[in-house]
Amino acid sequence: MRYITPAIQNAGWDINKQVLREYSFTDGRVIVRGKLVNRAKPKRADYILQYKSNIPLAIIEAKKDTLPIGAGMQQALEYAEILDIPFVYSSNGKGFIEHDRNSGREKEIALEDFPSPEELWGRFSKQKEFTREQEQLYLQDYFYQINYKTPRYYQRVAINRAVEAIAKGQKRILLVMATGTGKTFTAFQIIHRLWKAGKKKRILFLADRNILVDQTITGDFSPFGDKMIKIQRGNVSHAHEIYLALYQSMTGPEEWQKTFEEYSPDFFDLVVIDECHRGSARANSAWRVVLEYFDQATHLGLTATPKEDADVSTQGYFGEPIYTYSLKQGIEDGFLAPYKVVRMGLDKDLMGFRPIKGQTDKYGRVMEDREYYVNDFDRELILEKRHELVAKEITRYLKEELQDRFAKTIVFCQDIEHAENMRQALVNENADLVKQNYKYVMRITGDNPEAKIQLDNFIEPSETYPVIATTSKLMTTGVDAQTCKLIVLDMTINSMSEFKQIIGRGTRLRPDYGKYYFTILDFRGATRLFADPDFDGYPIPDDEDGDNYPGNDVNGGNRIPGNDEGGDEEGRVKYYVDDVEVNLINKRVQYLDANGKLVSESYVDYTKKNIRKQYATLDDFIRRWTEEEKKQVIYDELLEQGIILDELRKEVGKEDIDDFDLICHIVFDAKPLTKSERINNVKKRNYFTKYGEQARKVLEILLDKYKNSNITEIEDIKILKLDEFKQIGMPGRIFKLFGGKKKYLEAIKELEAEIYKGEVS
Repeated sequence: MRYITPAIQNAGWDINKQVLREYSFTDGRVIVRGKLVNRAKPKRADYILQYKSNIPLAIIEAKKDTLPIGAGMQQALEYAEILDIPFVYSSNGKGFIEHDRNSGREKEIALEDFPSPEELWGRFSKQKEFTREQEQLYLQDYFYQINYKTPRYYQRVAINRAVEAIAKGQKRILLVMATGTGKTFTAFQIIHRLWKAGKKKRILFLADRNILVDQTITGDFSPFGDKMIKIQRGNVSHAHEIYLALYQSMTGPEEWQKTFEEYSPDFFDLVVIDECHRGSARANSAWRVVLEYFDQATHLGLTATPKEDADVSTQGYFGEPIYTYSLKQGIEDGFLAPYKVVRMGLDKDLMGFRPIKGQTDKYGRVMEDREYYVNDFDRELILEKRHELVAKEITRYLKEELQDRFAKTIVFCQDIEHAENMRQALVNENADLVKQNYKYVMRITGDNPEAKIQLDNFIEPSETYPVIATTSKLMTTGVDAQTCKLIVLDMTINSMSEFKQIIGRGTRLRPDYGKYYFTILDFRGATRLFADPDFDGYPIPDDEDGDNYPGNDVNGGNRIPGNDEGGDEEGRVKYYVDDVEVNLINKRVQYLDANGKLVSESYVDYTKKNIRKQYATLDDFIRRWTEEEKKQVIYDELLEQGIILDELRKEVGKEDIDDFDLICHIVFDAKPLTKSERINNVKKRNYFTKYGEQARKVLEILLDKYKNSNITEIEDIKILKLDEFKQIGMPGRIFKLFGGKKKYLEAIKELEAEIYKGEVS
């Protein structure tokens, strides 16, 4: 890099303000195996050149001068596509290869001919066909103040694409970003740039839940201060610039409820619709009238889960997304928490239940003689012992698997009555903690004002209580439960978008609270939707709280008036049964592989399959292990594939062999040598006699360290700072015993070769 940096600087780039060096733009995927958590390496660019902050124009991948100039081009192109950077360079310090992503052409340029910031901006602006006005809008600064968060790369891409689209006059725009990736912050930066540039002077932000609006005002939009107001019935202002509103406060069936008509159709320049897959995306929605009324404004839709079915078409209204950042990509980048899935198979769920002829429920009513299946449970048939079993398994998982009874947990239920039944069952299973604080388990549903107040406490990371929340629809969206570690699915889900919204409650990472991943405990087979991305079902309801939709009234289930008396107009009854046993008959644990797919194979099988992809034979692996100067490189490669050898060792119970032998044994069925056997073999060969007494002592200590750790520890010269070596001397003195640092490192390499002589057979 000693030739590349001066070349950039001589071209006019400000090294301190315009150049990001060795810039990590991802955090590195969180890899979970059992209870062990590691991070893969983050993606890192050698150089990113910005015309101004958050307006990157070029990326440079630097390689050794012994490699061709273009050796780094393919990696640079991969990163440029991710980062949405137009000009790509590879260099070995002798020159540059330039790739223009707009034309697809490449050329070689000399070090002294590297383009200036003005030259690259001019080329970029010409390619975009910007007018002077559009150029100035695109160059409008991001909002920034000390201690305020800066955009991640994907947020920057979304912001710049949205500003560009609006600058060029596009009227309807869609951004798709996974739950937990900062859609509201992204919207804030878009709005702020347009507002400060004077392009959009009055902006309306629409949402369908109070919590979404209130969190936005106190959170990401707080820098707008007194320029911002929340529209409410009876509190209509025309004197502000940033307006936030709940759909329900803007419209209603009565004329006096049509608050939006208090504003002229051309009052707003920009309307931002949060969670736009919900009500307003549906052509016959009562809320669509708000968007139609303000149709002269630009409409920007934000969603994690676009919907496409007979009733709802997000893309039909907004068009194709200008940018998509998926859950899979967020997990791969290490910005979102990965998950484990535990599917619980209950006998009555899998095989159904049919009452015997004349069997009565707990209230003495004769049950209808038919088969009841999992979708009927808690809607038409209440199996109380099923509630007890589910509560037992949730409690057991908190105690034994997570080993944390205070891990925030959301239990999604069929309806409000089911949520109450589960609350009672969980209270009884956790009576010791409920006795200490009754808020340990709470039902948080739309009909329960007290529990809704506790929702804020549940989502606040620093608040201990509530710990377990039972709910139906209220918490499916818009609830930023950052520390939630366990999501329990005990409800029927047929909508991909609803499923993704529910899972989104757990995708936040909070390492400061020990939250690196979350678990989905699935009692109803809902996670089958992971494998069927095209499946979609009934639309998510339009009401504010989401609990009051047909078939989910506060009395529970599919009841209509009259059911409380034991029947409805069709003679349908909801039965309550307290004497039918329910048992857990199987459990399957699944996890994400390196490609983001859910797999249920054993960890041993997973390791075998992935290592054999890289090393076809035992000889291939031994050759690589022997030739690799630093074994840590191999460890890092395995980690990238989600292979953690310590976790593999726990599964197979081989504590007396090292990692080399573990791989040879598990993957290639070779007979391993123990560490003790390898050490004894080294000593038998009189290998140490070629060194002086003090040098031999160093090697003996290193061998002892190998016995109690792994080979990478003795490769690291930092080991010489341990107490065991102090009696011999500081690292510099130890190097002299071998004839210098280079000779010491050669001795370590030779020691490793001796350790692995007579490999596995």
